[in-house]
Amino acid sequence: MLFKTNLFTRWFPLGMGLLMFGLLISSLLPQIAYAHGMSEADKLAIIEGGNLRYMWLGATHMLSGYDHLAFVFGIIFFLTSFRDIAKYVTAFTLGHSVTLIYATFNGIQLNYFAIDAVIGLSVCYIAFANIDGFRKYLNVNPPNMMLMIIGLGLIHGFGLSTRLQELPLSEDSLLLNIISFNVGIEIGQISALALMLLLITAWRKTHAFKTFSLIANYGLIVAGVFLFLMQMHGYAHTSNPEEFTVSTESSEFEAGNKKAATLESAENIPQTGWKDSINITIPARGDKEYKLYLEKGATLEYTWNTGNAKLFFDFHGEPIGDTSGYFKSFQKNTESQSNGSLTTSFAGTHGWYWKNNSPVPVTITLKVKGEYQRLDLKKETDQIKPAQKPSSTTHDSIDTL
Repeated sequence: MLFKTNLFTRWFPLGMGLLMFGLLISSLLPQIAYAHGMSEADKLAIIEGGNLRYMWLGATHMLSGYDHLAFVFGIIFFLTSFRDIAKYVTAFTLGHSVTLIYATFNGIQLNYFAIDAVIGLSVCYIAFANIDGFRKYLNVNPPNMMLMIIGLGLIHGFGLSTRLQELPLSEDSLLLNIISFNVGIEIGQISALALMLLLITAWRKTHAFKTFSLIANYGLIVAGVFLFLMQMHGYAHTSNPEEFTVSTESSEFEAGNKKAATLESAENIPQTGWKDSINITIPARGDKEYKLYLEKGATLEYTWNTGNAKLFFDFHGEPIGDTSGYFKSFQKNTESQSNGSLTTSFAGTHGWYWKNNSPVPVTITLKVKGEYQRLDLKKETDQIKPAQKPSSTTHDSIDTL
């Protein structure tokens, strides 16, 4: 009976550890390639909310950032004293805070798939160091851990910054917004760290901890490699977009609509014979909309480019007469150019919203042809005829160009 009790005491913690680690990995794998992703609801909240909202989103963002949490988990795995834990976690915090604030404030943008791929390798690195892989497999002394954690923290900060810069940030209170978001990041990190320390401290007291530690760190290496491969796959999509067919079809505006608006790639559309060419300047860290009016079933062909400056854009439409605030997005992305054709499923305004997160103005050259009315020319006509009541539009940000 005593033998069975000792066997249970020895292996039950290991079994529970493997179960919890398996649950962690199973929840991690479907989402790990999008470890920093922000939902549209989060984007709307951060646009409309104040600094407390930025702080809240920072905290929830870190708690869902599995790559960051895996890296922190690796840092503290074999640390036993509060002093060592505080020292190394502070080094990581300093590293990612510097690049998060500096890169976002100065509009430094990097490909987030490439950054997240490197972050995946950082998870592999910290786990490889934990199993003493440098001495065991490479026969070399490991690099200075403190310097490596600071350096890798800088990379993690770029990952946080690239995601934050996808949002329309305020120019007037930009620095305060960034700092609030960063404070939220640290609150989330401390919350996750507390839970990790409780679990590791409990396991460290068991005989199975040595076995568990090997399984956990090899598991981190596998997860890091998986993250790296998934992010490199995403990077291939963004760096070689011509290899992928772009074709989307929007859903119906209402149940009675039988014909949905279609947005097609313009690979075979001749780049000549445009009806209108419009230059639109988006101010530094500003945004702007440009709309055309199209009847139901009308066709619009378009192309726009900025040269080489990437902008977040939302190509969408709004039904005429709608008062609910409904709009239909046809395409969203962050690019320096886009082209295609649209066949509308409802009468109303159709056009683009652009957001410039860089510290300099960006000029867009938009070329269009098809069955449409230019709303900016209509505004100019209305200004000449002050007695005529101007038509209402859904958004106030449609500018006279």
